[in-house]
Amino acid sequence: MENPSSSFLLLLFLIHVSFPWTTSYSVYETFLQCLAHQTHSKNQVPNIVYTQTNASYTSVLRSYIRNARFNSSSTPKPLLIITPLQESHVQQAVICTKQVGYQLKIRSGGHDFEGISYISDHPFFILDTGNLRSVSVDINEGSAWVDGGATLGEVYYAIWEKSKVHGFPASICPSVGVGGHLSGGGYGNMLRKYGLSTDNVVDAKIVDVKGRILDRKAMGEDLFWALRGGGGASFGVVLSYKIKLVSVPERVTVFRVERVLEENAIDLAYKWQLVAPSTDKNLFMRMLIQSITRNKKKTVRISFVTLYLGGAGSLVSLLAKDFPELGLKKENCLEMSWVDSVLWWYKLNGTSLSPRALLDRELNSAIFLKRKSDYVQKPIPKNSLESLFETLMVLEKTGLVFNPYGGRMSEIPASETAFPHREGNLFKIQYSVNWDEADIELEKNCTSQIRNLYNFMTPFVSKNPRRAYLNYRDLDIGINHHGKDSDDEGEVYGVKYFNENYERLVTVKTMFDPENFFRNEQSIPPQPSVKNRQLTSNSISWKLPGVLFLIYLLLF
Repeated sequence: MENPSSSFLLLLFLIHVSFPWTTSYSVYETFLQCLAHQTHSKNQVPNIVYTQTNASYTSVLRSYIRNARFNSSSTPKPLLIITPLQESHVQQAVICTKQVGYQLKIRSGGHDFEGISYISDHPFFILDTGNLRSVSVDINEGSAWVDGGATLGEVYYAIWEKSKVHGFPASICPSVGVGGHLSGGGYGNMLRKYGLSTDNVVDAKIVDVKGRILDRKAMGEDLFWALRGGGGASFGVVLSYKIKLVSVPERVTVFRVERVLEENAIDLAYKWQLVAPSTDKNLFMRMLIQSITRNKKKTVRISFVTLYLGGAGSLVSLLAKDFPELGLKKENCLEMSWVDSVLWWYKLNGTSLSPRALLDRELNSAIFLKRKSDYVQKPIPKNSLESLFETLMVLEKTGLVFNPYGGRMSEIPASETAFPHREGNLFKIQYSVNWDEADIELEKNCTSQIRNLYNFMTPFVSKNPRRAYLNYRDLDIGINHHGKDSDDEGEVYGVKYFNENYERLVTVKTMFDPENFFRNEQSIPPQPSVKNRQLTSNSISWKLPGVLFLIYLLLF
C-alpha cells in the first residue's frame, strides 16, 4: 500500500502547482521554479522578477505609470512585475504565467489613458518591456528594427544620429512606448504625408500564447494585419517592429498662431474644417480649442499649431491662397531641422533643446487625466461652433484637439490594416482634461465635464457606430468582463474602434489565442464557441480545490 505521507506530499505539491493563489509566496516560488526550469539557470531569474515585498517594487511599478488616477494606495497592484532583459525572458514569462494561472498585463511606455497595462480587478502580473529598447537603423535600406520597449524619442534620436533627411511619422510625445503606439495605429504630425506609424511597418516579431517567437513570415498575413492597428496586447507580446523610414527636408517650418473669440475665432474655426483636411499633404495644421480667462473675462482661445515639410516662404504663399483669413506672415514661422521640430512640438514654447532630450523617459511623470475621442465627417456649422464655445466657457477645464486627416489617410483603404478610420473622415477630436491633485470631488467634476462635452458633440460626429481611436483608450465606451457575455461586450467597443474590421480581428484572435490568455478590459475576444469551451474549463478548474480536499480526507 502507498505510504500516506508520500500521498500527502504529492497532494501538497498538486495544490501548490495547480492553485498558486493560495498564498502570494507560493505563486512567486512556483513562478520562479518555472522560470528556472525554462532558463536552466536560477541565477538571473530573481533579477527580473519583483514581488510586492521587494524594495524596488514600488519604484519599478510607478516608473511607467502615466495617469496619476491609477497611482494611489487603493489601486489594484500586480502580484509580480517581470522586466525581461532578452527575448527569451518574454517567452518564459508567457509560459510560466499561464502555468500559474494569472492574468498577464503588457506594458511598454505606460501611456494608455485608462491604465489597463498596469491595473486589473483580477489577480495579475505585469510584463514590463522597458528594458527591451534596442533601435537598429539601416539608412542604406531606409529601415529600422525597433524594440517594443523603446520610446519614440529613442527612435527619433537614433534616426537623427544616422541621417538629417530621414524621419518617422509617429507621436509628438517622445516618452510613448513603441509597442503600444504602433500596434494601435499611431499618428503624428506627418500623417497627411505618410499615414500612420503602423502604415510604415514592414515586419514584426511577437511572442504568441505558446511562447513562440514569430516574425511576419512565421505568423502569416492575418496576424501581421491585426498587429497594425488592432492592438498587440490582444494577440501576444510585441517584441519589435521593422519600420520604414520616410524622407524629410533639411529644413521644415513650424508655427503657432492664436486667436480668441473676440478675434473672429468662430469664423476661423469653421474655415479650418474646410482647409486643414484638403490642403497640401505636406501641411499638418492642428487646432486646439479651450476656455481661458483674459482680462478677468472668460473667452475661448483657438490655437493653430503646424508642421510644414518645406520652407516658410512656401508655407506663407500656400496659406495666403487656402486660408487667407488666418493672415499668416513669415515672421510667425520658424524654420528648423525635423528633429528640432519634434522637440518644438513637444514643448510648444520655442525653447532650444538638444536632441539628447529625446532620450529622457520622464519616469514618474504621472498627471491626473481623462481622454476621449471622436471622428468628424461633415463640417460643424458656425452656429453649432458658437454653442460649442459657450459650452466650453461653462465647463472651463475640458479642451479639444482637432487633428486633420485627408492626404495619405484618404488614399489607404480601410481594410489595409486593422486601423479603419480612413477616407471620409475630416478630422479626429481628442477631448482632454487634466487636474492637479488626488481629490475625489475634483476628479468627479473633471470627468463629468469631459463626458458632458462628449455628449454635447453627439450630433456633429460619426454615427452608427460612433467611432473612437484605440490609442485614446476610453473605458466609457464599453468594458469586457470576459465571462459568458464576452462576445456581446466586445462588440460594443470593438465596432467603435475597428468598424468593419472588428469581425476579422475576432477571427484572428480565435486562430492565435482561442483560450483568451491575452486579454484586458477592451481586448479582442475569441469567437463565442471557443470562449464557451474555455469558460466550461474554468468552471471545472475552480471546483478542483474542493475535489483535492475530498481526496485528502479519503487518504487520511
